[in-house]
Amino acid sequence: MARLFKILSVGTRIRILNLIKERALCVNALSQALKITPAAVSQHLRVLRDAGLVTAEKRGYFVHYKANAARMKEINRAASQLLEMKKGKQKENSGRLSESK
Repeated sequence: MARLFKILSVGTRIRILNLIKERALCVNALSQALKITPAAVSQHLRVLRDAGLVTAEKRGYFVHYKANAARMKEINRAASQLLEMKKGKQKENSGRLSESK
């Protein structure tokens, strides 16, 4: 989970994921939309692909990238469980925070 949060801590990677959530795009299209070089886009896509967040599909001479919906749902569930607070614990923790001020 920490590795994924580190990967997603880069703003450009979040922007890439937002662009390819709905439809597949090639490196050049992403480069133009993000106003960064194709080489920079490729580096970010490599990291996202290694983490399983992005899938690649060759179409003629170009490779189109799309967000891996199944992996995104899996991460969403894990992050929600991690960040979820139970009502009883929430009151207990908020009391500790006010005591430390």
